[in-house]
Amino acid sequence: MSTQQIREAADRLFAAARTAAPCEPVRDLIGLDLKAAYEVQFLNTKRAVEEGRRLVGRKIGLTSRAVQQQLGVDQPDFGVLFADMEYCDGEEVPFARLLQPKAEAEVAFVLKADLAAADVTPTEVCRAIDYVAPAIEIVGSRVQNWDIRISDTIADNASSGVYVMGGPIRRLDDTDLAGLGMVLNRNGTAASFGSGAACLGNPLTAVLWLARTCAALGTPLKAGDVVLSGALGPMVPVAPGDVLEARIAGLGAVKVAIGTAGTTEKQA
Repeated sequence: MSTQQIREAADRLFAAARTAAPCEPVRDLIGLDLKAAYEVQFLNTKRAVEEGRRLVGRKIGLTSRAVQQQLGVDQPDFGVLFADMEYCDGEEVPFARLLQPKAEAEVAFVLKADLAAADVTPTEVCRAIDYVAPAIEIVGSRVQNWDIRISDTIADNASSGVYVMGGPIRRLDDTDLAGLGMVLNRNGTAASFGSGAACLGNPLTAVLWLARTCAALGTPLKAGDVVLSGALGPMVPVAPGDVLEARIAGLGAVKVAIGTAGTTEKQA
């Protein structure tokens, strides 16, 4: 894959984010080449950091079989989290901040130690976790009509949007992550059901995959990082005025409202 093709793909997605005008898929430029897709993502991440955005963690995508079926892919991916992506539990997110949004309930992890080894063990991952919390991620796509394959979503920072973490926070040894049951309500009506087991069998498995992958790429997870471990059930479309609440049995709840109008308050 040529440097020019990677640059063109990055420019296309960067412009779509800036103008809030979805673009054509980038697989015409990079095919289904995962390495090239991550190079596109890394290039736009570098641009964002140079403009002043601050990295605070990673998000894992495509861990739920239901979501994989929705998007026609068969493996996870990851993107980065910036500080301006996080909203408070119960806060209103301006609809202008979002692009083709869909919501999903997840388990969020916060780390207390670095995970630098590409062969990091499950035990080491568990020891590095400070606490877990319920989360809602509102994903988005810079690609028109969500016409994506795995290379498109990887290049597009794993179709990132914004996220909200709820409570109470819990220590890992207090929580049966695989056995968690989830319901995501939209305007008081159940819109998505799922479980911890829907996330690669256990959200911890997803975090292990991410830790090994990032370490192998030379960008390991660090103490203090937030990790969104992936959807526990199908995504739910989001419209202006919606109120979303995820309840994860044994973990807690998290709520977010979507504004009906207004300008972008945080950088897209």
